[in-house]
Amino acid sequence: MAELAVGKLSIGETAELAQKFKKTWINNKLNERAGAQPFIDDLCELLGVDKPRKPGEYQYEYGAKKTGAGDGFADVWKRGVFGWENKKPNSDLKAALKQLTDYAPALDRPPLLVVSDRERIEIHANFTNYPNEVTTILLADIDHPDNLTKLRWVFEEPEKFKPKKSTSAITEEAAGKFAAVAVSMRERNLDPHKVAHFLIQCLFCMFAEDERLLPDMVFSKLLSKAHDDPKRAVNRLSDLFKAMRKGGDYGDDSIAYFNGGLFNKIEIPDLEAKELSILASAAIDMDWRAIEPAIFGTLFERGLNPKKRSQLGAHYTDTATIMRIIEPVILHPLLEEWEQAKLLISELAPRFGYAGKNKEKPNAARKQGMDIFHNFLERLRSFRVLDPACGSGNFLYLALKTLKDIEKKVNLDAERLGLQRQVSIECSPSNVMGIEIDPYAAELARVTVWIGELQWMLQNGYEYNKNPILKPLDNIENRDALIDMYGGEAQWPATDAIVGNPPFLGGSKKRGELGDEYFTTLSNIYGSGEDLTERQYEKLSRQSRVPNGADLVCYWFQKAGEQIQKNSCATAGLVSTNSIRGGSNRVVLDYICEHGRIFDAWSDEGWINEGAAVRVSLICFDGSVRHDNSQKLNGGSVSRIHPDLTGSMDDSICDLTLAKILDSNSSVCFMGSSKKAPFDIEGSLAREWLTMPNPNNQPNSYVVRPLYNAMDIARRSGDRWIIDFGTTMEEADASLFEVPFDYVVTNVKPERIKNNRESYRKFWWRHAEARPGMRKALKSLPRFIATPAVAKHRTFVWLDAAILPDQAVLAITRADDTTFGILHSRFHELWSLRLCSSLEDRPRYTPTTCFETFPFPCGLTPADTQGQATISAEGYLLPSVTTAHMMQAEVIAKAAYKLNELRNNWLNPSEWVDWVRTPAEEAAGFPLRPVAKAGKEAELKKRTLTNLYNAPPSWLNSAHAALNQAVAAAYGWTDYSPEMQDDEILSRLLALNRERAT
Repeated sequence: MAELAVGKLSIGETAELAQKFKKTWINNKLNERAGAQPFIDDLCELLGVDKPRKPGEYQYEYGAKKTGAGDGFADVWKRGVFGWENKKPNSDLKAALKQLTDYAPALDRPPLLVVSDRERIEIHANFTNYPNEVTTILLADIDHPDNLTKLRWVFEEPEKFKPKKSTSAITEEAAGKFAAVAVSMRERNLDPHKVAHFLIQCLFCMFAEDERLLPDMVFSKLLSKAHDDPKRAVNRLSDLFKAMRKGGDYGDDSIAYFNGGLFNKIEIPDLEAKELSILASAAIDMDWRAIEPAIFGTLFERGLNPKKRSQLGAHYTDTATIMRIIEPVILHPLLEEWEQAKLLISELAPRFGYAGKNKEKPNAARKQGMDIFHNFLERLRSFRVLDPACGSGNFLYLALKTLKDIEKKVNLDAERLGLQRQVSIECSPSNVMGIEIDPYAAELARVTVWIGELQWMLQNGYEYNKNPILKPLDNIENRDALIDMYGGEAQWPATDAIVGNPPFLGGSKKRGELGDEYFTTLSNIYGSGEDLTERQYEKLSRQSRVPNGADLVCYWFQKAGEQIQKNSCATAGLVSTNSIRGGSNRVVLDYICEHGRIFDAWSDEGWINEGAAVRVSLICFDGSVRHDNSQKLNGGSVSRIHPDLTGSMDDSICDLTLAKILDSNSSVCFMGSSKKAPFDIEGSLAREWLTMPNPNNQPNSYVVRPLYNAMDIARRSGDRWIIDFGTTMEEADASLFEVPFDYVVTNVKPERIKNNRESYRKFWWRHAEARPGMRKALKSLPRFIATPAVAKHRTFVWLDAAILPDQAVLAITRADDTTFGILHSRFHELWSLRLCSSLEDRPRYTPTTCFETFPFPCGLTPADTQGQATISAEGYLLPSVTTAHMMQAEVIAKAAYKLNELRNNWLNPSEWVDWVRTPAEEAAGFPLRPVAKAGKEAELKKRTLTNLYNAPPSWLNSAHAALNQAVAAAYGWTDYSPEMQDDEILSRLLALNRERAT
């Protein structure tokens, strides 16, 4: 039977070579340098693989000369495969691995790092985002087929050494085990703080044990031996934690001095056998060295906190996304500083020497170079990073890791320039500071930073701290970042950089979530001290720092900007909901750009917040007035980033954040009625009520009417109605409408009397914000223009004046087709999309930014089109404007009327729809309703504005093109064509806005 081939050789040939190899290299007396290359050459012959003979790809002695560390970064190197360091027998392979680890970046970060003393070969898996696993092959066993196969993998198939689970997967599994224990303890109503503190201590013990900071698997053994006797386990855990607090003996083991504050308080909760079993399994079965601190804290916190338990299986924000803040704020500026310092050192390097014959006293050039190097190291040691909403510490951990990586790189760069690098890395947890209001998260943040520090030191081959191993982290504070304990403004410490992911809470939800007292205090410190509408705020000349209606995250941006202005911080990078780009939220970015610049931003990115996918903006800013092409927006270069997170390559491109509110557009566009309770009812019930009598002889149609929300516009009417007692009706008068009032007493009052706002509680039978201004403006109109506040497509529709728009609908109080046409033109759509805010990935139309800033054509502004519209012979409605502009108004109105007619024919074809209303509806003046004919319900359901604009047919495009041409003519743009660039249109509109504003 023929021998099977192994590599390029037969089994017999391989066995013979293996014996020869062992005979040659066991107890070989060659020194390190003489034996390194012959050992590899012989090994390549044994394995049947190519020898290192391809400079720049696969070679010996890869790299440049360096001080006191041999001639190359690696004895053998193969691009994208491995770096290999050979030592003489009985050498310290830990030191050899540190050398490879130090120079891994210069080796293009190969997936395998191999160290050998010729008697022993260690293969260290070095795959990004995977745990470091080690495979050891002894020279005495090298002839074993499995070992020969693994050695061939080193040269030809490095992926075979890739661990099965990523660090992320391992971390998720670890967090899940702790969550199971937390759930079990919570079900027994144990004190949540005591449970959290204990489990955090256990977490650290498992990590410390696997990193050999605790001896001889002491924690795992404790759990295993005592899992069937919970009381004994509690006593032994208490004894171990006490030993860790000060250092000392635990049984026969000597325990190091840990403390740092983690073991100051020892309160072991009552434990059950199943909980001890889970903890034992977690300690024994998992390699805790592989957990990823950047995500573990977040996952662990979800398990500990009952409010976040539902998020356990949800995704989390990964390291790469967080680094979009860390890199521009910390990494790039410091590396830029170092490059300048390194350039000065490199100019001095040719003159490096020593004074006299000994090498203890450097000459002037070397001393100057050393001073530059040491000054930069001192800059790193004193660099401080603050996360004023640090959560469980992921930003702080990555900030510290970045500083340590920089310090390591600086040392290696200095060594290559001929200077002696430092023995230790001195960036430490003292470099990071945090503020966190949640005690669970604050303690987790400290442990995340401690574990991250120890991981980095051990993985990079540096000595960790001793006596104690954990330095106190009082610089991570458990307190409120906005309001201090006395009700004043919270102060932030001076720092070099501010980073973080402050809490997301919409402006309209702040009072309800935070409570009336906290909301009022915020308003008094940062706002106007009173409840202002968005429009009122826009009219003020910055009397408040943060508008009352702004999202909660905006306070962190404002404070960070002010820290920069008073030189208490150099640069900042924070995450916000993407709605910060517009509306009252944008005020804080206006401030930042007024006093400095945004130099790096991602305007609309995916993010995971509290386990849910959201859309965010990542914004980095400083106090510089420099504007060049170094600014980065969404990964591309721009010369300026505007407060709405748009950018330009030169200042000639329009900055729409300069647009001003125009008086001619005031008191026309209104948010619909805001209920803050379930006043809405089904149409069938409303129609039943319309026929019922009342003791005041008034019909229920006075207080019951059709309602339209955004879904009714974007899709189809849901036949919604609403109980509406107006803006001034007293409770006694409302009660005379018996059935509607009883419904409100039952369904509305219980909810409203619990509301934080006094006015909402006091007038519980009325809508919370009934919009008296809107109602007054609509009083004399037969119809009005409506658009959804948030929608995929910016569409406008006509609504009968008898219909009440809800708060998700914007009402434009004009009845003429000319205004409708201007609003539905390309020009207003572009303007509104650039000036709107957003909800996740959908544009949000706001009265102030989108409507009140928009420059209508001359003579056709809302101020010019006041009054009752007149009906033309063709059926479209014309505004009351001067004769000079009437022709333009007619052309636009005709095109708008045609567009609306075609759309309505498509939405409600006569073959599929009957228009109906009851006698009571007709008597009340309520409009006809479209009802699907029998058998046409399914087809009609698909006929929505959203579906129409998702795939616009040719007739719709033609109708819009005709409308655009008519509106362009009204602007006097004779050069307009569909090919005109968006920026050109916006520039012209901005110029008109600025002209009108002045």
